[in-house]
Amino acid sequence: MTVGQWGIRVPARQGEEMRQALLREGALDASLRVIRDGVFLILPLTGPREGAEHYEFEAHPGREVLPRHELVGGIAIMQDNDPDGAEKILTSRPSLHTVVFAEGEVHGEYRTREFRVLAGEQTTRTVVTEHGHKFTVDLAGAYFSARLSTERQRLLEQVVDGETVLDMFAGVGPFAITLAARAGMVVASDLNPKAIELMLENLGTNRVKNVLPILADARRLGEILPWKFDRIIMNLPLAGTEFLPEAVRLCMPKGTIHFYSLVSAKGEHTARIRELGGTVLSEREVRSYSPGQWHAVYDIVVK
Repeated sequence: MTVGQWGIRVPARQGEEMRQALLREGALDASLRVIRDGVFLILPLTGPREGAEHYEFEAHPGREVLPRHELVGGIAIMQDNDPDGAEKILTSRPSLHTVVFAEGEVHGEYRTREFRVLAGEQTTRTVVTEHGHKFTVDLAGAYFSARLSTERQRLLEQVVDGETVLDMFAGVGPFAITLAARAGMVVASDLNPKAIELMLENLGTNRVKNVLPILADARRLGEILPWKFDRIIMNLPLAGTEFLPEAVRLCMPKGTIHFYSLVSAKGEHTARIRELGGTVLSEREVRSYSPGQWHAVYDIVVK
């Protein structure tokens, strides 16, 4: 049986040292087998951390296999409505305070999702630690994806010191706060009041001063904002295509747009991007979503 879980790739010669360090932190998932990949090992983790990605691990024989779940801070999200399994997960991971079942997909203008608490505290609020930042999230109140941790670091490496950045669908602020380390200014917009409330909390927690939160419909940003931007983030996978014209209008010539979308074919949006005056620098899969569909990111330069 395989289990999807966070893992970290390390050189095999450092594997035992890293394994022991993770054990001391309570961050190693001892119920899963280590993966050997050539001269590297992939160690299973109990949650996201710097450098971690999602892998499929085999369970240790003789050890109880936990139901499939995803960890977001102190909350485990189950794929099945299994109260008994939820109790097993809760007792097996001391870092958890709640286990929930996702009753539906992300939907609506506010990008929210319904959850049922199966075990632990009656809350969907938790704190996620990511690359030195702490993000307070409310899974039922505002959009947040721990799986985009690596993607946020990839974009940070591309930001030139002093850039102006626009995050059109900022959620609780993880992209905005991450990129603020190099950007001169980040405008972080969202339509969801709860997302802005949590973003303000996260800006204070992380002592970030150069992010401007805006409660606004992304369709109206061109009417509100007096600037054009060097870099624009568009993380609205289900409906981002309709906002591409606005993003192009708001982007500086030779500026960059990072456009995230659910696709079922490579190059699905290339023709539309060219029509609007953009050139696709790269298209890559961020993660799988469902059979025949994946979460892709287009890195676009505007002519």
